[in-house]
Amino acid sequence: MSIYKEHEYKKKFDWRLWKRLIRYMLPYKKYMAILIVFMITLAGIDAVFPLLSKYAIDHFVIPGTTEGIGNFLIIYIVLIVVQSMNVWFFITTAGKIDMGICYDIRKEGFQRLQELSFSYYDRTPIGWMMARMTSDTSRLADIIAWGLVDLVWGGAMMLIIMGIMLYLNWKLALITLSVVPVLVILSIYFQQKILKYYRRVRKTNSRITGSFNEGITGAQTTKTLVREEENLKEFQNLTGTMYNSSVRAAIFSSLYLPVVLSLGSIGTGLALWLGGKGVMLQTISYGTLVAFLSYTVQFFDPLREFARIFADLQNAQASAERILSMIDEEPEIKDHSEVAYKFGNILKPKTENWPEMAGKIHFKNVSFAYNGGEKVLDNFNLEVKAGESIALVGETGSGKSTIVNLACRFYEPTEGEILIDGVEYRQNSQLWLHSNLGYVLQSPHLFSGTIRDNIRYGRLEAEEKDIVRAAELVNAHHFIMKQENGYDTEVGEGGGKLSTGEKQLISFARAILADPRLFVLDEATSSVDTETEKLIQDAIRKVLEGRTAFIIAHRLSTIRSADRILVIKNGKILEEGTHTELLEFRGYYHKLYTNQFMEEQEAELLMA
Repeated sequence: MSIYKEHEYKKKFDWRLWKRLIRYMLPYKKYMAILIVFMITLAGIDAVFPLLSKYAIDHFVIPGTTEGIGNFLIIYIVLIVVQSMNVWFFITTAGKIDMGICYDIRKEGFQRLQELSFSYYDRTPIGWMMARMTSDTSRLADIIAWGLVDLVWGGAMMLIIMGIMLYLNWKLALITLSVVPVLVILSIYFQQKILKYYRRVRKTNSRITGSFNEGITGAQTTKTLVREEENLKEFQNLTGTMYNSSVRAAIFSSLYLPVVLSLGSIGTGLALWLGGKGVMLQTISYGTLVAFLSYTVQFFDPLREFARIFADLQNAQASAERILSMIDEEPEIKDHSEVAYKFGNILKPKTENWPEMAGKIHFKNVSFAYNGGEKVLDNFNLEVKAGESIALVGETGSGKSTIVNLACRFYEPTEGEILIDGVEYRQNSQLWLHSNLGYVLQSPHLFSGTIRDNIRYGRLEAEEKDIVRAAELVNAHHFIMKQENGYDTEVGEGGGKLSTGEKQLISFARAILADPRLFVLDEATSSVDTETEKLIQDAIRKVLEGRTAFIIAHRLSTIRSADRILVIKNGKILEEGTHTELLEFRGYYHKLYTNQFMEEQEAELLMA
């Protein structure tokens, strides 16, 4: 299971965080203003009904007359109709705000994920990012929209009721409301406890999402290693932790509500006791007492809602902290402001200012270490001519992939510099470099959709003839036309309906369609059969013609035609030359090639 140290959040209630969240509401200020009007109107009409009851008791029930009851009923019915329309409008408006905020947060989060450097993905599990973009965002948007509804309605309701109660009988009102200060003190205590456990719930939820992701993507490995029982135990530990935290949060939330109810009942009891005395002494009317009892119940109804909202806000803050931590994450690799101003950024590229790339690359005294650890490269130097193909061979961990990642600016040197066409590559845009880059991985990734969609992904504006030409160039057209629907064949999730070799050829076509000046082949033939390997080798010869290329290969037969082969060991160039020159040198490469050739011959004999 992935181990990821997440930031611990300690603040009781972060007002600065909630002020930041207000900016997500600003695009919907018109809807919010309308919503506030609806909710205040709703609260006002709710507060009028007890006054109508008071009027009916004092003018119809006590005198025992029905004179004027017709007009009374008309007013009552009109208020009910208006209230019904209010409810419909506020539900519609709050729903628009909810969906809009959710969309905006997810859009900003997804944009930030596009901007973040590879190092972020190296250290952050997919499940953690998925939890932030899905459940955390949805929960936050719900609470912002619907919490606003309840807060405005509750606040308006309480203020209106307090005003009416003070108007009807200020002494009785003050005695009835004397329980409110006690409620405020208790609310502060419960807020701290509820927030503490909701933070644990959200944190554990992210780990569970990550565990789900690993369980699904690693299902084959799990079954082959018979790890089902151990994985289940680990998952049960996670869900047990979440269960315990959820129960504790629920306990404090459930205790808070009875506290509010109890204090509300005390307030109602005081109103009944003192108001009853007033009726007996004829200092207040019976209708006023009934209205007061209704208002004490109505006054504490919003407080009960506040108890729920309060708990939800704690949950929302736990979600918001995690969402904003991702949005606030700064890319480790980013262009300087002057470079971004001149060449644009990922959203607004200024392609008219981009220089043409020839493809000459120069590593100049480059040193590099991942996350401040041990150096992988130390004072590394390499010059690559424009259009030259460089093959990198060596043991696992020797630094081959690091050299390529630095050349592609997926990472940047900790010391030294890398020049492209004589210019330090940090003086140009990342996007400029990556738009000139074609990258084919050992395990190519295809997106759900058709073969045509996946090839066009390399250049979205490409025409049909360009797609077919790219497929023909990499020897993919023949197998594509054998498919039932040709280029319209669905590849399935991750390309699961195609073989590894077929996926590899499509990824080649996708890369070549973009017409890159730099090409990287990372173990591109290590997972395919011999026949497909020959097709890919032929495709490589066509594709790399005139392009600067780095080839990382386990099968040395793939790199025989490379212009130069570098044997890398411990971040240093151990041997350098063409395939023929290195064989004649009879060093490490000769030994490696001879052993691999013998193994392949033995395998062919066994298959015969």
